[in-house]
Amino acid sequence: MENLREVPCGTSVTVRRIEGEGAVRRRIMDMGLTRGAEVFVRKVAPLGDPIEVTVRGYELSLRKADAEKILVE
Repeated sequence: MENLREVPCGTSVTVRRIEGEGAVRRRIMDMGLTRGAEVFVRKVAPLGDPIEVTVRGYELSLRKADAEKILVE
C-alpha cells in the first residue's frame, strides 16, 4: 500500500486505511475519506501542497501531511 501523497495525477485509487488518531483522523473521515471510498487525484500544486482530489462526487483539497495518513491501493 502507498499513501495518497505518492499517487500521481490522473489516477484513481481506493482508500484502505487511515492512520493517525483522535481529531485528525476524525476530520479526515468526516470529509468522506473512509475505507472503500474511491478517490481520483485531480491535480497537485506546483510545490506539492495542497493535493486536489475528487471523492464521493465533490472536490476536496488536502494538505500533504493529511494525505500521508491515508493509505490507498
